Amino acid sequence: MVGIFVFNSMKKKIAIQGFEGSFHQVAAQQFFKDVEVICCSTFREVVKIAADKKESDGGVMAIENSIAGSILPNYNLLQKSNLKIIGEIYLQIKQNLLVNPGIKLEDIREVHSHPMALLQCIEYLEKYNWKLIETDDTALSAKHIHQHKSKHIAAIASRLAAELYQLDILAPNIHTLKNNYTRFLVLQHADAVKEIYDANKASLIFNTDHSKGSLAKVLTKIADGDINLSKLQSMPIPGSDWKYSFHADLEFTTIEQFNKVIKNITPLTDDLKVYGIYKNGR
Repeated sequence: MVGIFVFNSMKKKIAIQGFEGSFHQVAAQQFFKDVEVICCSTFREVVKIAADKKESDGGVMAIENSIAGSILPNYNLLQKSNLKIIGEIYLQIKQNLLVNPGIKLEDIREVHSHPMALLQCIEYLEKYNWKLIETDDTALSAKHIHQHKSKHIAAIASRLAAELYQLDILAPNIHTLKNNYTRFLVLQHADAVKEIYDANKASLIFNTDHSKGSLAKVLTKIADGDINLSKLQSMPIPGSDWKYSFHADLEFTTIEQFNKVIKNITPLTDDLKVYGIYKNGR
């Protein structure tokens, strides 16, 4: 049978992708409250540091966005790691126009931010004749205009970035689509994971063979167990001949209910692995 997991409440050192002030840091603070972040340039580095118990207590990694969809490479990173999911955060992405204190709209000539952030705010930005400059990170853009005391450059970034780099929010919530959420997974080394008593969600991965209806049989067993399949993501198996693995998120009422379904689908699948059993972040 599969167990359930939890973390203790001590201050954590958590690996995140991006710089201080990034939305990953906002998500880490929302989950852990008092947290020290380890900033990483790539998701691969996040997973590497999160898996090293000497370097960190875990990591926070974006896995999907309500507009852009799933981040497939991150599923592959998770699959190859020794990390477990101990929680999730659904974070509403709110973009703000940040400037150094005293700078006004008419002073701005350029706006710097990550390409996705610029795109998210394009309706607002098109009202002005500003030059849009793509950068590697929203928070890094905020840091740069603070460091260089820029008088004609604005950044698009989080409210946290404004606080960290002493910037004014000249225009809040300038993103076009207000219902934009990113889902972040909270990860911890498998050896450090403990029980979560109110867990009601689980993530797992499995393969099926090419026989007719093989996936349908698995999904039927899940439905028969009165469990909600909240996500099913297919991913090509590297090096295989058009074979796929399936990532599934299951929502349940009791751990006994979940364990029964796992027992029933195990004979119908290959390489079934439970990434984690945790509390629904919605």
